[in-house]
Amino acid sequence: MSRIGYKVVELPAGVTVTKNGDQVTVKGPKGELTRTFDPAITLKEDGNIVSFNRPNDNYKALHGTTRANFNNMVIGVTEGYVKKMQLVGVGYRAQLKGKTLSLSVGLSHTVEFEAPEGITIEVPSNTEINISGISKQQVGQLAAEIRAIRPPEPYKGKGIRYVDEYVRRKEGKTGK
Repeated sequence: MSRIGYKVVELPAGVTVTKNGDQVTVKGPKGELTRTFDPAITLKEDGNIVSFNRPNDNYKALHGTTRANFNNMVIGVTEGYVKKMQLVGVGYRAQLKGKTLSLSVGLSHTVEFEAPEGITIEVPSNTEINISGISKQQVGQLAAEIRAIRPPEPYKGKGIRYVDEYVRRKEGKTGK
């Protein structure tokens, strides 16, 4: 049984937490994140240590989720999050035009993505994409939307994938 909810979150230097009703705001060197938490889970701040308490066992799952989301906010405003992706396939390439990512991935048209507020997209080479920002949810969501355009296929491995992703390859048909 997981006990993530009982683990305390230590606030690094330069990070401040303000609570206004159900809304919790975390400010740090990289920016500011605000999130609304369930009022049943209480946040207790003691110096640079934040802990979470639940009223009874009906809130077990929400207890751990609240603590994990808060910890992700603290990491985001101090270090930030980065998702690295790569394009695998002949003629597959990415191009950055201002804040717009243009992908040519074997479709009849180029697919364009506009970077949302707070998210930066970098293209170090024409087959690599780096997505970075302070919100883990927004960075992961944009990366998933880009990957969904052309997910890696199992026969040749062509498609858009995360850098650390393993693509299980299948053997093709054999002609006898």
